[in-house]
Amino acid sequence: MTHVFKTIWSPVGELTLVADATGLAAILWENDRPGRVRLGPLTEQPDHPVLVETERQLGEYFAGTRQAFDVPLSFSGSDFQKRVWSALLTIPFGETRSYGEIAHQLGKPSASRAVGAANGRNPISIIAPCHRVVGSTGKLTGFAGGLDAKQYLLELER
Repeated sequence: MTHVFKTIWSPVGELTLVADATGLAAILWENDRPGRVRLGPLTEQPDHPVLVETERQLGEYFAGTRQAFDVPLSFSGSDFQKRVWSALLTIPFGETRSYGEIAHQLGKPSASRAVGAANGRNPISIIAPCHRVVGSTGKLTGFAGGLDAKQYLLELER
C-alpha cells in the first residue's frame, strides 16, 4: 500500500502525518521508536487533502477550539488492536480511562496488558486518543510521544 506524508510543527514537537488511499494512517512522533508503526515506504506529498485537513484540525485542537476530529481514519493492525483503537475513539474529550476499563469495555476483563500493548502501537496518536489512557491509579504511563507530551495533551483538554 502506498503511503504519503507531511511533516508539521506542533506544541508537542514535530509530527509526521501519514495517509493512504482511504484516510489518515498514522501520526508519528519526532522521536518515535523505529518499527512501532509499520508503514513501508513513504512519499512526501504535503498537499494531499487528508494531510492538509488533518493539519488544519490539529491546529484547531492545539488552539483549544476543537474537541473532536472528523478526518477519515485508516487503521492497519490485528483485529484486537483495531478494537482497542476503536475503543480509544469513545473516550470523551477531557476524560481518561484505565487499561482495565478499556479491557472491560471490550468484554475481555483480564486483557489489561494486551490493551496496553495495543495502545502502545496506536498509529494515529492524538486523534485516536491513547494519551487519555492511564494506569489504574491514574498515574501517567508509557506514551510514544513521551510523558511530557502526554501530560501536555491531558492539560490541554482540561
